[in-house]
Amino acid sequence: MFDVQHPFFIPLWRRIAVVAACLGWALLELSWGNPGWSILFGAIGSYCAHQFFVAFDAEAIRKKYTDEGGSS
Repeated sequence: MFDVQHPFFIPLWRRIAVVAACLGWALLELSWGNPGWSILFGAIGSYCAHQFFVAFDAEAIRKKYTDEGGSS
């Protein structure tokens, strides 16, 4: 849906905010009795949590975007 391996997400607080917003919204939808939306936002939050805290490599992202910017 969007590039989670982007330099915008290098600061830790941004990654935490995105995951917290998605999972928080999932809980809110669940409390409103909307299990479908809750599952959707829970899945997005879980995917982002994995990408931001398990698979995230800030140095590789910096290198990728520095190399792309210099070669164009």
